Amino acid sequence: MRKEWEYLLDGVQKPARYTGGELNSVIKDKSDVGLRYAFCFPDNYEIGMSHLGMKILYGLVNARPDAWCERVFAPWPDMEARMRANGVPLFALESGDPVAEFDLIGFTLQYELSYTNVLNMLDLAGLPVRAAERTGLTPIVVGGGPCVCNPEPVADFFDLFLPGEGEEVTDELVDLLIAHKQKGSTKLEFLRDAAKIEGVYVPAFYDVSYNPDGTLFAVTPKETAPAKVKKRVIADLDSVYYPDNFVVPFIDVVHDRAVAEVFRGCIRGCRFCQAGFIYRPIREKRSDTIDRQARTLCESTGYDEVSLCSLSTSDYSEIESLVPKLLSWAPQENINVALPSLRVDNFSETLMEELKKVRKSGLTFAPEAGTQRLRDAINKNVTEEEVLKTCRQAFAGGWSAVKLYFMMGLPTETLEDVAGIAELAQKVVNAFYENPDKPKGKGVTVSVSVASFVPKPFTPFQWEPQDTMAQLEEKQKHLLESVHTKKIKVSYHQPHTSLLEGVLARGDRKLCAVLEEAWRRGCKFDSWDEFFRFDAWTAAFDACGIDPAFYANRRRDFSELLPWEHLDYGIRRAFLESENQKAHQSLPSPNCREKCAACGAARLNGGHCDAI
Repeated sequence: MRKEWEYLLDGVQKPARYTGGELNSVIKDKSDVGLRYAFCFPDNYEIGMSHLGMKILYGLVNARPDAWCERVFAPWPDMEARMRANGVPLFALESGDPVAEFDLIGFTLQYELSYTNVLNMLDLAGLPVRAAERTGLTPIVVGGGPCVCNPEPVADFFDLFLPGEGEEVTDELVDLLIAHKQKGSTKLEFLRDAAKIEGVYVPAFYDVSYNPDGTLFAVTPKETAPAKVKKRVIADLDSVYYPDNFVVPFIDVVHDRAVAEVFRGCIRGCRFCQAGFIYRPIREKRSDTIDRQARTLCESTGYDEVSLCSLSTSDYSEIESLVPKLLSWAPQENINVALPSLRVDNFSETLMEELKKVRKSGLTFAPEAGTQRLRDAINKNVTEEEVLKTCRQAFAGGWSAVKLYFMMGLPTETLEDVAGIAELAQKVVNAFYENPDKPKGKGVTVSVSVASFVPKPFTPFQWEPQDTMAQLEEKQKHLLESVHTKKIKVSYHQPHTSLLEGVLARGDRKLCAVLEEAWRRGCKFDSWDEFFRFDAWTAAFDACGIDPAFYANRRRDFSELLPWEHLDYGIRRAFLESENQKAHQSLPSPNCREKCAACGAARLNGGHCDAI
């Protein structure tokens, strides 16, 4: 942070969010580099500093001698108010320089409710929010992350998007922009060449047209744009760049620990889960690689915990050899090993015995639905007995706290399914007290966290209607009435935020106007309950003549062209249609290791998938 701006910190919450200077942060001489990259996380410091993708790309760009990547987070409203009142623009942490001075401004789009923060950060930087009004070669505003699988609701604000994995394409983009800066190119000349790179989507190079009923008619490429933009896939996770250190924050952040990535993709095929499809095909790291990277990170950061990162850690094929490797050195160094994303159907006694050697925290499992019929419909492939068996194992091993994740509003769901959530949680409570080996002198706590189902692109449920707010409120009330013990703690999402998430998740470019209108009415930090203003969003929809129910609560026909179908994430449409039909018959599908479903994702990786 620049010394002349330090006065801003007087009286704001957590001033260390803005100072920079943390251990392992990278400082370079800006006169020695050909490109400056502002990596922007559109939420506060504590959320952004927990994000693995930022850590990877920060290290990757800074490993280059010709580029410098700095971090930028959304200032909390108290700091933003002081900045605006004093004419201080959005700045990067490492140098304190204004973001508008950077060549690349990259936003990671992790969650639809962060979109207004993107606009707010651009405006705070002193830049026009719409790409068409930023006419110079730089800065180029780039979007990446999972929400880029349907970037249409924010297409007017970005110069380009990077669907897929960013390690290789980021280097290619940096090379290209440096070359065009040296040539003195125009922005259009740069974008024409960028559109030729696999995994680069330039939204301005596509014309969008609509049918009279408001549905999409066509997405037509122009200039150098391909008809379909293929996502980028990293073929070899053992050789791809991975950081050997993380920036260590001065204050507590959400996930303040070393993180070792285990594998990408998921074998399960849960029909509601976007990540399980868009991160395919399955690619694993070797256990020796993971062990080496975990140890290196702990040594360079001083962290006393390392977490294994994947969508389903216990599905890693070498998990039972990896954990002993980690435990051969971690406990001696007083380092805890955390294994999130465990599944109840492969939580073995061997794995539990290994976990007993480290600090016990609560175990988390995700049955997702309260009845077997609905679990079959969503392809969860977990039985009630497997849930109870795993909980009994955990209780016998000394655990006394279990968190269960469920979803509400799933396709084909009934009130009986909702009551089944409470019934399953009660059976877990009973399993604790029926266990003769339960921890002495302890009671059990079963936390039930219920998310509202939001249909997402590139899933079998992308055509399904989302429950209305009234339907969700009725189901939440029914769940609370079905719980009969204080041993079960229930939490759930607010229906109005889920509605907005659903609109933005499957929206088209007409929502750009709504988004800008909502931001101009004061919307920001929409994922935070204390700042979410549903009235302002409702007014924005009305002002733009848009009915949110058209995007959230309407069933799409298989014949309808969807706003994201000019992006190729590898998943065949016919496969998704078949899985949707099986859901309505409550027919599960085997996981990828049991039988390849020919989803198509391996095509993007030369036909290779580690699950087959």
